[in-house]
Amino acid sequence: MKKILSAFLISTAILFTTGCGAEEDDANVVIVYNWGEYIDPEMLEQFEEETGIRVIYDEFETNETMYPKVEIGAAEYDVVCPSDYMISKMIQNDLLMELDFERLPNAKQNIGTQYWQQSEGFDPGNRYSVPYCWGTVGILYNKTMVDEPITSWAQLWDEKYRDEILMQDSVRDAFMVAEKIYGYSMNTLDEKELSAAKDALIAQKPLVQAYVIDQVRDKMIGGEAAIGVIYSGEAIYTKYENSDLEYVIPEEGTNVWIDSWVILKNAPHKENAEKFIDFMCRSDVALKNFEYITYSTPNEAAKALIEDEEIRNSPIAFPDLTQYDNLETYIYLGEEGDTLYNELWKEVKSY
Repeated sequence: MKKILSAFLISTAILFTTGCGAEEDDANVVIVYNWGEYIDPEMLEQFEEETGIRVIYDEFETNETMYPKVEIGAAEYDVVCPSDYMISKMIQNDLLMELDFERLPNAKQNIGTQYWQQSEGFDPGNRYSVPYCWGTVGILYNKTMVDEPITSWAQLWDEKYRDEILMQDSVRDAFMVAEKIYGYSMNTLDEKELSAAKDALIAQKPLVQAYVIDQVRDKMIGGEAAIGVIYSGEAIYTKYENSDLEYVIPEEGTNVWIDSWVILKNAPHKENAEKFIDFMCRSDVALKNFEYITYSTPNEAAKALIEDEEIRNSPIAFPDLTQYDNLETYIYLGEEGDTLYNELWKEVKSY
């Protein structure tokens, strides 16, 4: 379902430009900043062929590495794909352009109502963002390497899985896991709750094989670890590659997230950015993109085109969220909140 990484790198090597600002005087380009391995390269090529607009493409690993580069204008990007809470931060800091949805007809027509409603939590009025992908954070485990079904975040602290546990190398995701065990909100700013979560992560650290991002996928497929914290889209792909793997939303609850397209306020190619986002919201394009990256699409028209009924009804790709308790979406916690979490995360990592 997903092309191998080497093919991706070959394709994007043609499109990727490190000095994005170098082409800023060229009106016939669009400069896109997106997560790694988060788009079908053939869709970039198709966009170029259909529109004559050249795509300059750059990638980031986390919201926290993306934001400062955008904030200081290190490169003049047009389109960026942040996550929910980071979009809220960008709105508050006046980094985003208000969208003209008359120029985004596919977005208006194809994105499902529930995703617009969820986006209201970080983009009131849906003025600045268009949902691109969504999903949950859960546990992926190898059924041949555990003694019982995995149902709880607490099992990531089980001594018998020492050096078989993979945690996300992300401050919010790591703290979310610990916070949920205690029944705390993953958006808590209570210092006692955060201190308890920090202590739990420090206590867990000797059991953790590695803190990873994309590597969790390959390690789990290869049987290098028994349990890993993973995004649902990655879980879909890994299960295709290794039938021994199972994904679960833990009983204590989790994060339901949305990554969305935004246009930066200082975007040098606004009209091209609008064309790019609307192209990505076209049902046939969104379908091909879903088939490549395997992250859940909020594009209802694309979902209706999925021929494989098992995939279309997958509880991983398109779960019935009403079955679960304590689901939350990250919110922006302010500069002081960011600083507090980051300082606590440094303590965990340096312990």
